[in-house]
Amino acid sequence: MPGLPARFALALSLALLALTAWLVGSSAAAQPAPASPTAPPAQAVTLNVYSARHYPSDEALYRGFTQATGIRVQRVEADDAGILARLKTEGSASPADVVLLVDASRLWRAEVDGLFLPVKSGLLEAAVPALLRAKPQADGRTAWWGLSTRARIVVYDKARVAAADVDRYEKLADARLKGRLCIRSGSHPYNLSLFGAMVEHLGEAGTEAWLKGVAANLARAPKGGDTDQIRSVAAGECAVALTNSYYLARLMRSGRPEDQAMVARLGVVFPNQADHGTHVNIAGGAVARHARNVPAAVRFLEYLASPPAQAHFADGNNEWPVVRGVAFDNPALRAMTGGSFKAEELSVNRVGMNQVKVQQMLDRVGFK
Repeated sequence: MPGLPARFALALSLALLALTAWLVGSSAAAQPAPASPTAPPAQAVTLNVYSARHYPSDEALYRGFTQATGIRVQRVEADDAGILARLKTEGSASPADVVLLVDASRLWRAEVDGLFLPVKSGLLEAAVPALLRAKPQADGRTAWWGLSTRARIVVYDKARVAAADVDRYEKLADARLKGRLCIRSGSHPYNLSLFGAMVEHLGEAGTEAWLKGVAANLARAPKGGDTDQIRSVAAGECAVALTNSYYLARLMRSGRPEDQAMVARLGVVFPNQADHGTHVNIAGGAVARHARNVPAAVRFLEYLASPPAQAHFADGNNEWPVVRGVAFDNPALRAMTGGSFKAEELSVNRVGMNQVKVQQMLDRVGFK
C-alpha cells in the first residue's frame, strides 16, 4: 500500500491531544518490572524498536508517539526470524527496547527463548484480551501483548468454485479440490499458526491426515507470498487459495484498474463460521530482555493499545484491533465481513506450543 490515506492521517493527528493526556495517565498506571531507577526525562529518550512490521502506514504511529510524548523512535526492521536471530546474537549488548513481531508462534518462541522482559501494565491488561497475550507469570508480569489481528481466509474463483465448497478449513483437504489449491510454504509462520490451531480442533492424528489431504490438492508447489496466491487464483492457475485478510483488503482498496478487475473475479470466505470460527493470527509487541528504557518501552506498547492507534491499525493497514469496541472506518474490512465475523477463540500460547508437532507432520506428509 503506498501510504496512509489523508483522511486517516488527519484523524490520527486530531486524536493526539487526547492521546497525550491518555499517555500521561498511563505512565502512572504502568508498573514495569524491573523499572529503571535513573530513567532520563522523556524528551531525552530514544526508544530503539526492532520491528517486523514493514508497513508504510505505521510511520504515522511512530510520529504520533513522538509528538505525544517527546520520546524519539529509532527502528531496526527485518522479518520475524531475522529479528529473533539478531536479538540472540547481540545478547545483553542489544540496544533493543521494544520488539514488534507479526506472528503468534514467533512471539511464543521468543518468550520461550528468554528474549522478552515481562512487565506489568494495568492498561495493557485491561485493553488486550487474555487469549491474545502471553500467559502471566506468577508475579503477574506478562511477556508479550497482541496489538492487532488478521484472519486466515479463503479466496476462490467464483466462476469455478462455490462458497459452500470452501466454507470450512477441513474442506481444503476434500478430494474435489485436487489440483485446485494454491498456498505459500506450509512452514511459513502464517500457515504454522493455522495448522497449530487445527491441532486443537482435530487432534494430532486428525490434523496430520488433514495436512496430507491439503498437500494432495495443491495445484503447484508452494511458492510466493499471500498476494501471489490471490493473483494465482485470479489468473486461473488455481481455483482456491489461503491468505491473510489484510492482503486481500489492500487489493480491494487499490486504485489500479487491474487490481479491481482481479478482485471482482474473486469470492471470499471466512471459514468455520458455523462452528469454532475463523482462525486469527496476531501482530504483537514486547519489551526486549535487555531494554535500557523500560518505562518508555511500556509506554510505547500502551500507546499502541490506545483507541486512536488501534483504529489506525484497521484504517491504515487493514488489520483488526485487539481492543474491543474501537471504531474504525475501513470499507474493505466491512465489505469482506458484512460488518463482523466469528473469530476462533483459542489461546495463542497453545497454538504456539503446537508448532513443533506441526512441523514434524509437514515433514512426514511431504508438505514443503
